[in-house]
Amino acid sequence: MTIGQSPSPKQSINPADVNVLDDATVQLGEYFSSARTAFDLPLAYSGTTFQEAIWATLATIPFGHTLTYDELGQRAGVGRAPRAVGGAVGRNPIPIIVPCHRILGASGSITGYSSGEGIPTKEKLLRHEGIPFR
Repeated sequence: MTIGQSPSPKQSINPADVNVLDDATVQLGEYFSSARTAFDLPLAYSGTTFQEAIWATLATIPFGHTLTYDELGQRAGVGRAPRAVGGAVGRNPIPIIVPCHRILGASGSITGYSSGEGIPTKEKLLRHEGIPFR
């Protein structure tokens, strides 16, 4: 099993699958206790080619750094399409581990967050990483 992969209803749970989830739990705990700045987990994306390009690029943004939607689109090789990029970011199936909270508006402002409690959650994650925002 990989993080982001949904098992089929007929698929049985493999002990290795539990290990991946245990690893994710440990690594998230380390992230929130400031002992980890990057995740080392097997990831699987299930989206459109466009979405998967965005999500794969999100996963490369280092702790404490941000990109704008425009910059993310350019890095992902999908061009300058901030609204479409924003739509893909909002559908990220693996928040925090695939750090969509590191994407800001062109002015450095928070434009939204689709996980947790929304913008308040994004603000907490950015503060945790020492990232300034408007």
